[in-house]
Amino acid sequence: MAASPKLSSLNSDGARMWENDSIEERIFCAALICLEGHYNQSPVLGPQSLAKTTAIVSKTLEKTHTFKDVREVLSRNLRVWIWLRRAVSAAICDLNEKSLGVRSEPFVQTKFFDITTPEVTALIIKNYVPLKEALQMLNKLMHIARNLLVTTDPEVPQDLSAAIYFDHEVYEAICLCVNVTSKGIDGEMPEDESSRAKLNEITELCKKVLVTSLQQAHNWIAKNDRNKMLFWYKVLIESPDADSNPGPEDRHESVLDYPAPRSMQLRDEIYNWLKRSCRMSDTAVAICKEYFDSQTPETRDPWLPREENLLSWNYTPPEMWSWQPDTDSRDEASQLVSAWYPDETDRFKQDKAYGRVSHELDKWWFSARIPNSTDWSLNMYSSVDSVPQRIKECEANLMQRYAAAEPPEEPSDAAEPPLEHEHSVELHGQAPQATQNFVPEYDEYEEEADDDDSYGEGPMTGLLTEVPNILDPKQIEALHMIVKSCILESAGSGPTRYRENLQHCRCRILLATDCGRNLFREMLVFIAVWEKDEQSLIFQISSQIVQAIHENALIPYAWMALRSPKDIISPAQTILLRLITYLFRAALYPPKDYNPYADPKTDDVEKVLANEDVRLGKMLNYLYGLFRSRIVPECVALMKIQGEVRKNRLDPADFPVDNWDLERAKDGLVQYLDFLYTVADIVPLRQHLIDYEAVYELLQLLEGLDIGVEKAPFPGARRNDPPATPSTTTSTLQPSSSNPPPPPPPPPPISEPPHEFPWAGIKGQVLSILAALLQPPPGQSSPGNPTVQMQILRYNGIVLLLNCCLYDDNNRFCRERTQLCLKWLMDGCPDASDFLQNLVSTNQQQQQPATRPPPGSASITQNVRIDGVPGEVRVQVRSSSAPAGEVGDVLGGVGSEGDAGRLEENKSRSEDLVNDLLALTVVDEAGRLDGDETEDDDFM
Repeated sequence: MAASPKLSSLNSDGARMWENDSIEERIFCAALICLEGHYNQSPVLGPQSLAKTTAIVSKTLEKTHTFKDVREVLSRNLRVWIWLRRAVSAAICDLNEKSLGVRSEPFVQTKFFDITTPEVTALIIKNYVPLKEALQMLNKLMHIARNLLVTTDPEVPQDLSAAIYFDHEVYEAICLCVNVTSKGIDGEMPEDESSRAKLNEITELCKKVLVTSLQQAHNWIAKNDRNKMLFWYKVLIESPDADSNPGPEDRHESVLDYPAPRSMQLRDEIYNWLKRSCRMSDTAVAICKEYFDSQTPETRDPWLPREENLLSWNYTPPEMWSWQPDTDSRDEASQLVSAWYPDETDRFKQDKAYGRVSHELDKWWFSARIPNSTDWSLNMYSSVDSVPQRIKECEANLMQRYAAAEPPEEPSDAAEPPLEHEHSVELHGQAPQATQNFVPEYDEYEEEADDDDSYGEGPMTGLLTEVPNILDPKQIEALHMIVKSCILESAGSGPTRYRENLQHCRCRILLATDCGRNLFREMLVFIAVWEKDEQSLIFQISSQIVQAIHENALIPYAWMALRSPKDIISPAQTILLRLITYLFRAALYPPKDYNPYADPKTDDVEKVLANEDVRLGKMLNYLYGLFRSRIVPECVALMKIQGEVRKNRLDPADFPVDNWDLERAKDGLVQYLDFLYTVADIVPLRQHLIDYEAVYELLQLLEGLDIGVEKAPFPGARRNDPPATPSTTTSTLQPSSSNPPPPPPPPPPISEPPHEFPWAGIKGQVLSILAALLQPPPGQSSPGNPTVQMQILRYNGIVLLLNCCLYDDNNRFCRERTQLCLKWLMDGCPDASDFLQNLVSTNQQQQQPATRPPPGSASITQNVRIDGVPGEVRVQVRSSSAPAGEVGDVLGGVGSEGDAGRLEENKSRSEDLVNDLLALTVVDEAGRLDGDETEDDDFM
């Protein structure tokens, strides 16, 4: 009888709540209680007990995968969530101690550990068996937590999980896996095979836990704006490596001239919004209230926080509230208007009156969105007249950079590199000054920079930033799904009570914070590293993320944030442009009634930017401005420096960049030209390129390639390698006994020297864009575009096009593309036809004395260029008195029968080309071309 009062007190303390639990709830909670004691070493389970506990967890995992009713029951039991968090927390603390040597504490955020690799490697090998068991168990528990969020009403388990802060353990699991995989295994591997196998197995298990944790986070935030904002706040604002105590004026890293938001103000305003907006569902409130009321003040469960808990006001009495939540209904609040009172001293009241997420974030967005938002004319701020001067400045800056890269004799003599100002023109949409620099300056002159350092400018902070460097494309899908779910408008729930789109708000936070920009950069570089094509899921989701950034008018800001000081176009910028190009052909394809000009009667910038056509036109204006002001001048400057080396005016050793930089510059240029071709192929957008006189930059590229790159001969006609002499061969095969054999020849270079970089394929892209700009309107086969025709004539483009007719193995099929350009160039353009006829007739007159010497005269020698043969060839032209079958000998060893056949073939091809060009100049009375006028799509 003495035990009855004690049993009664237990029942009043909540034990009675177990009476109606199912067998799955009871046995799973019992296993979780055992696991918490095991990982807290109070006590440690024996092998048999641990095996039985593991079997229970595995059976529960199988049931949550298979049976919907089991998921429904377990997911609505608050005690299950509490014990699940306690077991996971104990496992993570134990794993940190056994793998990193530092035991973490519950309720305390773990930082990224700075531990050397040998220490971590030795610790992991030593504790291999318990680490393997704990990681496998942690993965199963995270799987169960993920499954419990997949129910008919997921808001209830989402609220219960948030009420006990289970998301804290998810962040801890991610931090643990990043610490082990990115810092513990990246060093030198041990020599013995057994140790390497153990390290690899632990790494793979950490990756599995990381993937499962990301999947759990994705299910937790699905269709839940509060959880999305809380997750965004934790990983981007309160990341483990972020400054936890910023000063009042400390800001996130600014991008060029755009000041970033102040860190402390942004953090406090978002947290105040979370306080006001953390409303739970009625079912979740009832469950939490029942559990809370069953406890006495002396026996409150610390795993259901009530102090500083964002959700505690839902189930606690009003007298326990530390702030006044926003309890207005949606209908009443829909009429509220945001108001900002700068003189208000109470920050919580000030933010509540504002209503939106963050005033600091809105101020940043007003300044960071599309540059020059007051001018909607879409006029190009930089004219073609400024391009030559910019090219000269780029050449000077490149050579200056090379001179600065040489190590000084004494440290005191080292000059500071010039500051980078080239983007200020791009930001404000103003014409550049004469002293403007257009080439990025190096910041690392003393030592060669690591490849990873070129992706960003500084430490890569952020809880999720290292994840793309750890996982493979199949494993990383959850991360991309999380980012898409947080920022894509179609994945949101509509405007808030203050008519604010929270998806747009989170997209702005992504680019406004250091951690967000770093994560976005790494996600883009991931596509390049794994070479994902447009059909892959990762590429598709990434394009939707870029679409969300475009909807916020932040593509220009994102482009500037991804810049690299040593690259013309950074790898991340190249992938961003590739995604934009894909969107131009898909989601951003303009309608037939495309109108990019804003309504002059509208002064509200937000309303103007809500127009998709206006945003598209402004983005194209910005991107082409970059092409004119930076991309073309810097690439052409490199080509001209190559030309200086070809002319022996510059020592090859003084060439300012290496092959690695040239490859990245070429990759960026190729992607830019692909983007311009896509734009030129879309009829509504083609007119923008015509208005910008894009022909000039394209012709500048052709001219630069002619100057800097020697045309590669046909592979069968290469004669650069001299044949081995018999004496050398004999001495090599049969060395003399008295004389040692000669040293072997040096191995061929792995790659071409930088000054001989071929820029392969660029000409073909340029010619395709020119053909697209020249082609007639849709539905017509002629005439060509008259505006583009006159632009090509004005900038002496015919000569550059004719130069493309000579065979170049670096740019195959250029001759065919050139024919298409010339066809539409002279179609309906008498000036172009006259120019070409005069050019051909002048050429024939100059060659006639050489090819037709007077009778009786001796044969003469002439230097000619032959299609397919490198350089100029000296040819003896037969006189008129020579026999009809006599063929002139080509000097220099080109008179063999095979070479003569090649010369005849090249001669016939050249004659065919001239005849084709002359035929194109024959115009009938109606101004139409004779012959076939159908478009040859094979060469476009």
